[in-house]
Amino acid sequence: MYTAFMSHRRKHSMRLLFLSGTRVAAILAVAFGAVAQEQEQKPLDAADIADGMRLYQQKGNCQSCHGWAGDGRKTDSQMPDGPNLRETKLNRAGLVLTIKCGRLNSQMPAFDKFAYSGDGRCYGKSQADLKSYKTRMPDPPATLQQREIELIADFMIAKIVGKGPMNHAKCVEFWGSETDVCKEFPK
Repeated sequence: MYTAFMSHRRKHSMRLLFLSGTRVAAILAVAFGAVAQEQEQKPLDAADIADGMRLYQQKGNCQSCHGWAGDGRKTDSQMPDGPNLRETKLNRAGLVLTIKCGRLNSQMPAFDKFAYSGDGRCYGKSQADLKSYKTRMPDPPATLQQREIELIADFMIAKIVGKGPMNHAKCVEFWGSETDVCKEFPK
């Protein structure tokens, strides 16, 4: 009888501990979610956006697959077709992860020099794990530091993600002034 009573009490105590732990986890999730949301909603510095644009176009050479406007219309026919980033559902954290780690089983390269070095920083995978995928992830044109990856993501949030199809007004806003490339779009 005593054993049955203690067993029931232990189960009840464990249930309370689990529920209180669940509440703590929920509170922490809300708190950290609010912090993450606040970080994503902070105003972006114009100089950082310009640096991110330069990195997107030059060092990362993102435009070779995704197009200068991020709409998937590329000019280099030898590069893989990249998706239209103007329609992506990725938030800043998703963009940072994708730039850093690439996309498994795709042509999206990992721009972090140590992405698959064995420490599990990217999807818990190592270089040896990548060999099991049908599509080989190419090497990036250059590796990027964490701050550079974040600058590209911030540029994309400011100028590409969720901005809809490119038109003349968006082109002028994208470049900051009227440029030759904007002439292809009717006013």
